[in-house]
Amino acid sequence: MTLTVAQIDRETDQLVGEWLPISEAAKKLGLSVGRAKQLLKDKKLVGVRRGGGEPQIPAVFIADGEVLKGLPGTLTVLSDAGYDEVESIRWLFTPDDSLPGAPIDAIVKGRHTEVKRRAQALGF
Repeated sequence: MTLTVAQIDRETDQLVGEWLPISEAAKKLGLSVGRAKQLLKDKKLVGVRRGGGEPQIPAVFIADGEVLKGLPGTLTVLSDAGYDEVESIRWLFTPDDSLPGAPIDAIVKGRHTEVKRRAQALGF
């Protein structure tokens, strides 16, 4: 099974800011590149193509050598709601006044349950 990765659009790319190539993400996680790519296939992480080269993930998705707590579950909920990789990244990084901030900011602050609830509402 080959890994297919969406091409990012300029607006979403700018929302994210800092990106990591999957090889660099693998190093930060202490994994092989193959295992890191498996995280993309399993939707525990989402990555996109930015120009040519290898898939890249938002740098904030990795904290203290691990995938950000609460992120894989949120990505699963977004995928179940029909969001693709780019749409998921856009949703996570788009500011929401009711949070306040972007959903990814709330996940970083440990409020992933609240973010997951909001993501679940997208499917209805």
